[in-house]
Amino acid sequence: NILIIGGTILLGRHIVESALSKGHKLTLFHRGNPNPHLFPNVEKLHGDRRTNVSELRGRTWDAVIDTCGYIQQDIRTVGATLRDATEHYTYVSSISVYNDMAPQPITEESPVGILENPDTEEITGETYGPLKALCERTAEEYFPGKTCVVRPGLIVGPDDFTNRFAYWPRRIARGGDVLAPGDPTQPVQFIDVLDLAEWIVLMAEQRQTGIFNATGPEQPLTMGQFLETCRTTLNPEARSVWV
Repeated sequence: NILIIGGTILLGRHIVESALSKGHKLTLFHRGNPNPHLFPNVEKLHGDRRTNVSELRGRTWDAVIDTCGYIQQDIRTVGATLRDATEHYTYVSSISVYNDMAPQPITEESPVGILENPDTEEITGETYGPLKALCERTAEEYFPGKTCVVRPGLIVGPDDFTNRFAYWPRRIARGGDVLAPGDPTQPVQFIDVLDLAEWIVLMAEQRQTGIFNATGPEQPLTMGQFLETCRTTLNPEARSVWV
């Protein structure tokens, strides 16, 4: 019996599909958009997690998977309502929490970013990671000893609306000279949304706790290797022009 906060875009959507395929009973809590037509046979509770979580009161779930908390208030309102209503809480954070990505390797114990103003709720390129780190800390305060924090890298795959990954195979398939950024030896990482969703459901099933980086591939990959794989697979006539 799993409560999923979110559940209608990218990762949340595929977590729902994975959980349903395993026979779990699901409840989705979200604002009713986007994609309200999805999962017509799944129970849906509508509300704004920052201002109105009344639909969650008086209910219990075996596990909660939270896909869309960005500021501390997102966690506080849900945490205050569900702290005694579940045996396990998964919070989807981000690999962007780390203060400095230059030292290698990055581990779950690496320092996370800290906001100059911890009360800020403005989400920018500079505050996104530290805000996620604050959410992690708040989650553990409300669900001590039963929190699983997942720090995904770049999530790619079906229903990815950002075009950050898909641009490259699409552009290379068109052929011709392809503008390639920076250093071809620069390492790159990403995680397939289907793999990530299935793994998150598995972690909830097993009541795993702790902090986990979640990215891939298993073997090191450079930007040059990535673009070359796209070229040989999709259009050998394309040419990478590195600038």
